[in-house]
This record gives sequence, C-alpha cells and structure tokens, in this order.
Amino acid sequence: MISPSGAVREPAALALACERLGGMGFRTAVDRTALAVDQRFAGTDAQRAAAFTRAIKQKLPIVMATRGGYGLSRLLHLLDWQAIADSGKRFVGHSDFTAFNLALLAQTGAVSYTGPCACADFGGRKLDALTPDLFAETMRGELEILSFEAPGADAVDCRGVLWGGNLAIVASLVGTPYLPKVRGGILVLEDVGEHPYRVERMLTQLLHAGILARQKAIVLGRFTDYKLAPHDQGYDMDAVVAWLRGVVKVPVVTGLPYGHVPTKATLPIGAKVGLATEDGMAYLVLHEHHHDHGQDHGHAQDHAAHGHCDACGHDHGPSHAPGEDHAH
Repeated sequence: MISPSGAVREPAALALACERLGGMGFRTAVDRTALAVDQRFAGTDAQRAAAFTRAIKQKLPIVMATRGGYGLSRLLHLLDWQAIADSGKRFVGHSDFTAFNLALLAQTGAVSYTGPCACADFGGRKLDALTPDLFAETMRGELEILSFEAPGADAVDCRGVLWGGNLAIVASLVGTPYLPKVRGGILVLEDVGEHPYRVERMLTQLLHAGILARQKAIVLGRFTDYKLAPHDQGYDMDAVVAWLRGVVKVPVVTGLPYGHVPTKATLPIGAKVGLATEDGMAYLVLHEHHHDHGQDHGHAQDHAAHGHCDACGHDHGPSHAPGEDHAH
C-alpha cells in the first residue's frame, strides 16, 4: 500500500483494508510513509515519489493506492517510468491514480489497473459484495468476460486498447507527454462531483483535441454526486450522453460498473480487450482465449443475456439465474 495522492484521513480504514485483503489471501504490507501528511497531501512530493521507488523494490507483486484525492500530477516528472514498467508490479488505484495509469502507458506502453483503492473500497464500514471478487479474479487472471447491463447502448463489436479513467484527469493531461496517443482504443470514463455541463466541457476538450474520433468505442462508467439547478431545465447526464452521441461517430456504451461507486470493476489500462453489445447488455472481453463454457463469467449487474460475441469469438450467457447478485 502506498499513498501517492491525498493524505489518509482514517488510519483505521487502512488497517481494516489490510485485514480484509489478508482474509482474501493477499499478504499485505504498508509503505513507511503511507500515513504521512503534508498539507492535504500524503507527504511531500519527494516522499510520495520515493514511495514508488520502494514499491518496485519490495517483494509483493501488487501495489495499491490507499486513496485518491489530488497530488499524482505533481509527481509525473519525478518518476522513473521505465523502472516502474520493468519491475513487473501490478499497480492498482482509481480517481487521481488515473494520472499514473495513463502516464505509465504513454511513457512505456506497460499495463496497470484502474480499480479499488485500499481505504474506500476495502476499509469502509461495509464491504461491497462484488468489488472484492472482481479485483481478486482480475489480479489472478481468472475473469475473462465482464458483462453488465447497458440499456440503450450503441451497437458495437470491436477490439482495442482499453484506456482512460477519471475524466477530469484525462482532460488535464491533454497536450502533455503523459497522455497516451491511443488510436482505435476503447476509452473508459467516469467522474464524481462534476455538474453535467462540466462533464460536457471536458468531453468537448477531448472532442476538439481529436481524441474521441480516434476511438472505436467510448464506455461511460458512473458520474455521481452532483446537483442540478432549476435553470438546468432537464439538462442532466442523459442530455450530455445524447449530445455526445450526436457529435461523435463513435459507439457510446453506458452502464459500466466503474467510478466513485461501491461496485467497481478492476480494469487493465493499456491491455487489448474486446467489447460487444447485444440486447441491452455489454460484454467486455478481458481475455480472448477459448474457455470452458461450464465456467462462470463476471456479472457486474444482476442480469445476463445469451448470445454470440464476435469480440471473443464464441457464445456466452448467464451461468447463474438472473437475480443472483454475485460474480465469478
């Protein structure tokens, strides 16, 4: 566990996260400056950068951010990206950690993960029913297809590099050497506390920078914790999605279980994946090899649909009754 961004507010939450991850079979260790505080940050820039250096030298294979917040953008020019890529460690986090995910991909082409953070996702009062399983199975290479409800999704059947993350961070990296130049990718976006007009303004930045048009699909996670005003007069996130579909000739898929919400998938940023939609469902193919049809797939919502998915090349469908709320 390292703290690359905001200061940890509740040390007990980090201890509980370690306990719960230990119960899942993950041996945990906490970096020596994980609880440091310097203004709003988890230590000085130098301290937080040094934590990455220690992380790639220690023995455990997974490095997880304790929390997001703000601060990673201040470190991008201080990190040895090639050493991080060469370490083979699997780095996991979300929100502000998007800056790390995208910079690593831009600088080295290496894969990292957008997914849970220690404190919010494993150290909270209530542990989500799906997030731990999705994390564990992704880390172990067991999750082949993530299926989720995507009502009204555009038709799509494609393969491409999965990338993106928090929209505000993606937009902030435009014009820098830390935004990967992905063509034919699958761009995943989410955000929190941003009014729909601010979401649209950031999407407009990506649109005018030519980034959206270069993708094969845009996949939207959750956009949460914002307040509408009376003068919005029906202008909400649905209106933004409708606007987006009107200005880009790229399929838009909604409903991805990802963002500042309890149930979140763990996704490989920089990996080539498949994406297909059918009958109100979307299928994100994380591994394209053939598999035993008797095995279950991850269902991030409580429904699944039978069908054939050209993105993975074979049939798949629900392996448990609709309404059962768990993941395999």
